[in-house]
Amino acid sequence: MTAGKRFVGFAVLLALCAAVVSAQAIQDLGYTSSVSAALTEQLAKKFGARAPGRVSDWAKAAQKLKAAGYAGKLEAAKGREADVLQDVNEAINDRVRGVEDRDLWRMEDYWATPAETIGIASGDCEDYALAKYYLLKELGVPQDRLRITYVRILRRGGQAHMVLAYYATPDAEPLIMDNLDAFVQSASKRKDLEPVYGFNDDGLQLVKTGQRGKPAQIRAWLALQERLVGESRL
Repeated sequence: MTAGKRFVGFAVLLALCAAVVSAQAIQDLGYTSSVSAALTEQLAKKFGARAPGRVSDWAKAAQKLKAAGYAGKLEAAKGREADVLQDVNEAINDRVRGVEDRDLWRMEDYWATPAETIGIASGDCEDYALAKYYLLKELGVPQDRLRITYVRILRRGGQAHMVLAYYATPDAEPLIMDNLDAFVQSASKRKDLEPVYGFNDDGLQLVKTGQRGKPAQIRAWLALQERLVGESRL
């Protein structure tokens, strides 16, 4: 993830917010259930003949987790939530190869939809985090427990990175789902990460100041929502 993921000015924000209102009103954007036959065909044209099989495998895995009552198991696993979250962490990490945006998309900053990430079987840090976020939402996990979190990797000189954080309660220590770590761990065990801000569909918050905002303040989020709406119409 590059330093280009910054907030847009409020004057620009006001002009852009109206464009994503309809996108945010659609609750199942990015879900496995949104991958229509037409979208699968489009993915095959873009990413090759293996894309439909990848998407089908991904859908079956999500359906299996949902049928097994994943959200209920997570709710019941007091103190053991990391063990349950591990299934989703692995479901995405094992299907996606880490590739930087400039190499994969020929762009400095591109947030792929879950269907794109699974279809091409590649992505960088935010693509892993987004795919996990949407999969957990689809499985019935309340989105207010999930925050896509922008962090700096201290051991890499403050390199920008993105993870997904899960909060069992609003004030709980978050559990970190990371493509760079095979295991879900509590934030206190990830001393190599310095959180900067976290967000979900409903809001954004800076860690140090507590200042709140809207995810529409992030340019890449706006572009992602537009593509998700486009996918939902196929």
